[in-house]
Amino acid sequence: MTGAVHLLVGTTKGAFILTSTDRTEWDVSGPHCDGWTINHMAGDPDSGTLWAGGGNDWSGAGVWRSEDGGATWRLSKLSRGQMDDWAANDPDFAAMIGWEDVPAPFTDELHSVWSLHHAHGSLWAGAKPGTLLHSTDGGKNWAKNDALAQFDGRETWNPGAAGLTLHTIVTSPDDPSKIWLGISAAGVFASEDGGQSWERRNRLSNAESCGHHHHPAAPRDGETGHCVHNMVRAPGSDLLYQQNHYGVWRSNDGGRHWDDITAGLPSTFGFPIAVDPNDPQVIWTLPLNGDSEGRYPPDAKAAVWVSRDGGDTWQAQREGLPQANCFFTVLRQAMTTDTQDRVGVYFGTNTGSVFASVDGGDHWAEVVRHLPTVLSVEAVHF
Repeated sequence: MTGAVHLLVGTTKGAFILTSTDRTEWDVSGPHCDGWTINHMAGDPDSGTLWAGGGNDWSGAGVWRSEDGGATWRLSKLSRGQMDDWAANDPDFAAMIGWEDVPAPFTDELHSVWSLHHAHGSLWAGAKPGTLLHSTDGGKNWAKNDALAQFDGRETWNPGAAGLTLHTIVTSPDDPSKIWLGISAAGVFASEDGGQSWERRNRLSNAESCGHHHHPAAPRDGETGHCVHNMVRAPGSDLLYQQNHYGVWRSNDGGRHWDDITAGLPSTFGFPIAVDPNDPQVIWTLPLNGDSEGRYPPDAKAAVWVSRDGGDTWQAQREGLPQANCFFTVLRQAMTTDTQDRVGVYFGTNTGSVFASVDGGDHWAEVVRHLPTVLSVEAVHF
């Protein structure tokens, strides 16, 4: 292995960094970012720069940046929160928290940052409500993507339970003009001109075979359900996979058509999905028992499910995972892989644990516990 693997863990009480040179023993640093709610993190392996995006009603929205591997952090404030309003009117409170009145260019527009993606020298951020931001200077300054903000019919987009969140940003490593977005609950969007224009891509490959479903998030009217939970792009192609609020789906043509690959899984509901960076046919997901049944593993027995044929068949991976009284949830951005030849797979739970497998999910180990609620996990090497 070259360098160390760093797991970037976003939580409800700040950012944490797990570091290992052997993927067995892990050092933990944090919490970083002043205890902000951190919904997602990203890193640049070439420079070692890290970013953490998040916020809430209290703090406002922002993106934190570290140029020294997480030792120190600086905030690019995007919107003001209740904390800022209090501090602006109470000098004693402002002094107590060390408040500075800094520019927040999207005040009254953004609630929080939900996703980050670094590619081709640019940094992208997805925000709530349904907003895409772009930075060309490493996250110091941000511009709103007007094409998405002015998308025709945007007023009909419906928020999911967490609000209208732009939680997934995917790009092609070979073509910077190709970008895909997942917005809950508006569906999949794609651009082939670098974000100058967008189209919705939610069409079913075979609407007649889908049948009728009463669930409001189920496919209907010839389209997948619009409540996308997470989406990944397979290596070397425009092959996409998504975990939807209702089912797991595959697109062989960049999202223009979607096939249902849920058959063989124990439920239609889950949040994360991950793909092997070395094999486009290998994917992992973590089904939960249902959106209104507790949102924990079926039968309270944890299992990651793997497919090695693009979703045609599935197998449960349980070794090392709790097989009784397991009631945790794994959220949409809380599963990832590293880029080693022998791929590592990782996920975090809302009970504060991070599990790791260094053999593609065949065996699991709990590598840290007692963190705050884990919202996201990403792996970076430097």
